[in-house]
Amino acid sequence: MSASLLVTGIGELVTNDPSLGDGLLGVLHDAAVVADGDRIAWIGPAASAPAADERLDAEGCAGLPGFVDAHSHLVFAGDRAAEFAARMEGQPYAAGGIRTTVAATRAASDDELGAGAARLAREMLRQGTTTTEIKSGYGLTVEDELRSLRVAATLTDETTFLGAHVVPAEFAEDPGGYVDLVTGPMLAACAPHARWIDVFVEPSSAVTFGESAARAVLAAGSAAGLGVRVHASQLEPGPGPRLAAEFSAASADHCTHLTDADVAALRDAGVVATLLPAAEFSTRSPYPDARRLLDADVTVALATDCNPGTAYTTSMPFVVALAVREMGMTPGEAVHAATAGGAAALRRTDVGVLRPGARADLTLLDAPSHVHLAYRPGVPLVDSVVLGGQALRWSASGSSPVVRM
Repeated sequence: MSASLLVTGIGELVTNDPSLGDGLLGVLHDAAVVADGDRIAWIGPAASAPAADERLDAEGCAGLPGFVDAHSHLVFAGDRAAEFAARMEGQPYAAGGIRTTVAATRAASDDELGAGAARLAREMLRQGTTTTEIKSGYGLTVEDELRSLRVAATLTDETTFLGAHVVPAEFAEDPGGYVDLVTGPMLAACAPHARWIDVFVEPSSAVTFGESAARAVLAAGSAAGLGVRVHASQLEPGPGPRLAAEFSAASADHCTHLTDADVAALRDAGVVATLLPAAEFSTRSPYPDARRLLDADVTVALATDCNPGTAYTTSMPFVVALAVREMGMTPGEAVHAATAGGAAALRRTDVGVLRPGARADLTLLDAPSHVHLAYRPGVPLVDSVVLGGQALRWSASGSSPVVRM
């Protein structure tokens, strides 16, 4: 029989359920949460909390749902620090740098890929992320995409087949042949190990995918039973948002350059706009306009885009701070986007929220309120995490178990 856990002494609790507390965030004060196994059994005032087998005193910490990071690329090998340094010296970003990581990933063993991805997943958990999506996309052969997804599946159920990340060098003269590979043998091998399919849509790039190629990839993935996600309009306005709407995608990601028609299409189709400001930070590019999307009633999510080339961070608190400082979001909107918004981008109702029946995933901050995530950028505020009803605290060395997210 699974043990129950009482988390009490929570100074401010963000539930994301307005029926439980105040405002969009459903804020409670002097609160407690009871988990029974991996689910929340009770939530309310600490003074009224029922008994449980185990007890964790938050000692006034603020609490919120575990962050939901709905866009990451954790399975890779190699390092692109030199590319970053060149950008900081004025070299513009181009998607072709991905091919550098492809070569390193192909050369790495399964154990090396697994160890690297697990290290990054531990970093995410230490910073309050309890659910993450992980993409393939740095193998770009049938075998290497398949083993990337197998590695990702050891860490999360939210696995995404991104064979259409870039056209690999060996297909530079035959990009149509690569699309045939992605939609044929590669998809057949990878679909059983993925929940989602994704494509990097940038028509002006020599290495990414235009509208017709992207449509073929998404149609094949949909026919194979995969949900749809789209890398959309990161570098310039393009067809990505409209393709996301056409295929009823769960999420259009990046959304840095949007037209009014793009915004309307996302809203009308119910596609979440997942914004990735760490990429703009790392490439010195214009930030997405979150305020414009929110004011148009588009659901917004925030994610790290953790990858070795353009957003090598695992920190959702950093992303929240960027969203508030650079993208016109209030602290509350940013926290909501990093939790409930991420859940919506994964079409999940059991995470990103704290209420009876939801997963018992809770992040506790060494701070009096969620506002401190933006107010104190760069400070390691996460005190502890409850993951599926299991309380996790870290030693001074920062060690933690490898767990599925």
